[in-house]
Amino acid sequence: MAKSCSNSSCSKESCEGCQHAAHDFREKPHDMSQIKKVIGVVSGKGGVGKSLVTSLLAVTMNRLGYRTAIMDADITGPSIPKAFGITEKATGNELGLYPVPSKNGVEVMSLNLLLENETDPVVWRGPVIGGTVKQFWTDVIWSDIDFMFIDMPPGTGDVPLTVFQSIAVDGIVVVTSPQELVSMIVEKAVKMAKMMNIPILGLVENMSYFTCPDNGKDYKIFGDSHIDEIAKGHNLPVLARLPIDPSIAAACDAGEIESLEADWFKAAADLLKGMLD
Repeated sequence: MAKSCSNSSCSKESCEGCQHAAHDFREKPHDMSQIKKVIGVVSGKGGVGKSLVTSLLAVTMNRLGYRTAIMDADITGPSIPKAFGITEKATGNELGLYPVPSKNGVEVMSLNLLLENETDPVVWRGPVIGGTVKQFWTDVIWSDIDFMFIDMPPGTGDVPLTVFQSIAVDGIVVVTSPQELVSMIVEKAVKMAKMMNIPILGLVENMSYFTCPDNGKDYKIFGDSHIDEIAKGHNLPVLARLPIDPSIAAACDAGEIESLEADWFKAAADLLKGMLD
């Protein structure tokens, strides 16, 4: 527990003594790591496509010439290696662990790259899962990375809290889908980020619409979107709206997510590029 300030005129917000007394739980990355910007990808609940958004953000920035990496912090449900078609295991030595590169050079670390069998269940309690996420930051050698994207587990529980407290996150992207219930839960993720003083870069809506191949019209399969209302309420930009597209699922299943050609994340890419300027 932090010590109380002895300054009788303490005003908390401006008191230098209180500022020094506050605990900083952030862990240092590996001594050999070089990471410029860390972006968390979060959602209020599961099933909205957070791993897809994480992967496509990394692919987008990689295509633009930036060195990108993905830390798969969804320990009990890791899906990043599958989307990239990565089958080789992560290796290490006395210096640390090494991420596995994708076909196009996106560096990936996931628990599935350490398991003997990728279908083995991870039956761990929260503290062990949180400790593993920390080790992905402290023990893995991330060399010369411009953008690291962290695929977080859904919700506002133990692992997101561990990431926010332990890793110097430069901003988060919140993923949602059109259903009103999901949008309500997204508000929880937005409010959690604000409580933790993590900048929110913007919102991404997945499964936003379906374009009929027969008539070219867009249909709102899950009803009217609420993302603009949420964005306006929190003064946030909408970074992308992703369609329901069978080619996306096919590419992920085949481990060929890097082959998808789309400009869905142009606005997000412009924002991220500005962070390095």
